[in-house]
Amino acid sequence: MPVTRVDEDPEELTLALTAEYPAPVARVWRVWSDPRLLESWWGSAQRPVTFDRYEFTAGGECRYHLTWPDGAVDRGWWRICAIDEPRRLEFEDGPADADGNPDIAVDATHTKVTFESDGELTRMALLSTFASVEQQEQHVAMGVVEGVTASLDRIDALLGT
Repeated sequence: MPVTRVDEDPEELTLALTAEYPAPVARVWRVWSDPRLLESWWGSAQRPVTFDRYEFTAGGECRYHLTWPDGAVDRGWWRICAIDEPRRLEFEDGPADADGNPDIAVDATHTKVTFESDGELTRMALLSTFASVEQQEQHVAMGVVEGVTASLDRIDALLGT
C-alpha cells in the first residue's frame, strides 16, 4: 500500500498524506504532469474525472469535471501556483459552476505536493491547507482521506509497480 502516513492538524488547518512508490521520481512526477495519466488515478470508477483544460505551468488554469453513474456532473478547477519539476507542485483547488468557472462563494484549498527520491524509491507528500476548521471538517466528513488514499493507491498500477 503506497500511503504510509496520514496526519490531520486542525490547529494548522492541514491534512497531509505521504505515499511511497518503488519508481524513479520522473515517473511519479509524470502522473501529475500528463493529464491523461492524472485522469486515470485521480478520479474513481464511480466518478471518473476528465480534464477539459490543463495548463501545467505556473499561473496555469485547469478545469475538470467528474461524472456520476446517473450522468450528473460536478465541476472543479485548479490554479497552478508553482512548479519546480520534479520536486514540487502547488495548486489551489475548488468547485466550479456549470460553465467551469471557479465558484467564488466557496473557499479554495491549497495543496502542495513534494517529491523526494533516492533513485529507486520516491516519496510523494501532499499537504492540503484549508481556509477554516469548518472547511477542513467538511472535507474530512466527505471522505477525502479515504478517497485520496484510494487514488494514491491506483498510481502503483500506472507505474507498473
